[in-house]
Amino acid sequence: MRPNPINDVFSFLTKPSVFTLIYWLLLLAAIGIAVMVWRRDPAQRTGHALGILILRFFTGTMWWQQSLWKIPPQEGGLIYWMKQEVAHAAVPLQSLLIKDFVLPNIGFFGPVVYGFEVAIGVSLMLGVFSRFGALLGILMGVNLWLGEYSTPGEWPWTYFFLLIIMALFWLDPPGRVLGADALNANPSRSAKLRRLFLA
Repeated sequence: MRPNPINDVFSFLTKPSVFTLIYWLLLLAAIGIAVMVWRRDPAQRTGHALGILILRFFTGTMWWQQSLWKIPPQEGGLIYWMKQEVAHAAVPLQSLLIKDFVLPNIGFFGPVVYGFEVAIGVSLMLGVFSRFGALLGILMGVNLWLGEYSTPGEWPWTYFFLLIIMALFWLDPPGRVLGADALNANPSRSAKLRRLFLA
C-alpha cells in the first residue's frame, strides 16, 4: 500500500512501544492543561487560542516523532545525516566541526541531539517553557538549514520554514495560550532572563 497521511498517523498512534505510551500520556496531559487554562481564563476561550494549541501541539509532535529514530544508541541514521552535512554544509566551518569533533564523539553528541529534540517536542506539546523550547528549535533549525542546504534531494526552504516557525514561537511563546506557561504566568516574576528564554 502506498504511504498516506491517514495510515501514517494511525501507525504512529498504535505502534506497540513505550514511546507510543509516553506520547499518549503527553497528549492527555496537553488536553488536561488546556482544559485547566480554559476554565481559569475566559480570555483564552477563543477559536484563535484553540488554533495556537493545535499548531503548537502538531509542531511538538513533529519534533517528538523525529527524535524516535535517534534514540541512543541507534545513531546510524543520525551519523548518515551528519555525514551529509559534512559533504554539503553551506558553511565550511560547520562541515569541519561535524567531521573532526562531532562524529568522532557521537557517543556524546548522539544523546545530546536526541535530548534536544525530545525537550523541544515536550516543551511545545505541553506548552511548558515554550520560549526556551523554541530557542532550542531555532538552534536546531539553523544547524539543519545550513548543514543540509545543498544536500541532493533536500529542499533548503524546508529547514528554513522550520526555523521561521520556531522563531515565531520564540517571539510569541505559544505555551501562554492553553499551555502550562499560562498556568505559571506571574507578572511580578518577569525578570529579563525569564522573558528572553522561558515564558
